[in-house]
Amino acid sequence: MTRSIAREIAVHLSFELGFSNLSAEELLDRSLTREHFETLREEEPLYAEFPNEKQRQYISALVKGVCSHGPELDSYISKYAIGWAFSRISRMAAAVMRVAMYEILYMPDIPAAAAINDAVEIAKHYEAPETVSFINGILGAFMRGELPPERANQPAAPAADGE
Repeated sequence: MTRSIAREIAVHLSFELGFSNLSAEELLDRSLTREHFETLREEEPLYAEFPNEKQRQYISALVKGVCSHGPELDSYISKYAIGWAFSRISRMAAAVMRVAMYEILYMPDIPAAAAINDAVEIAKHYEAPETVSFINGILGAFMRGELPPERANQPAAPAADGE
């Protein structure tokens, strides 16, 4: 499983948190099981491979981080979504941006450009092209506005399979 696929699974779970009464921990305990992946495998190729321990830790860190920093991440989305009320942003677009912003802010070993590039690619699976451009614009402005220049200009290194 690539980091991109693990990131997309984290987006799915972050999205699901918005419709669930489960805590992030409970949702992860229920979702990151071989049985759950086997159930979803037929409908969603994203779940074809069960993540290894390192990938499960990465997915868990993202989902827990997005959950615990939700209000902060939403305030950044609102700040950079100039002219848009947060309530007008689709829940999937918000989940994509929250995951990317969390990575950018709290996972400094991941290049910001990689988090944004993957967020845009993930959004293409679920959103209209205009929304994908909107997400890209918000994340780019966020990165330029919130990160020191040396971190904002860090190149995106391709993630190796299995990470």
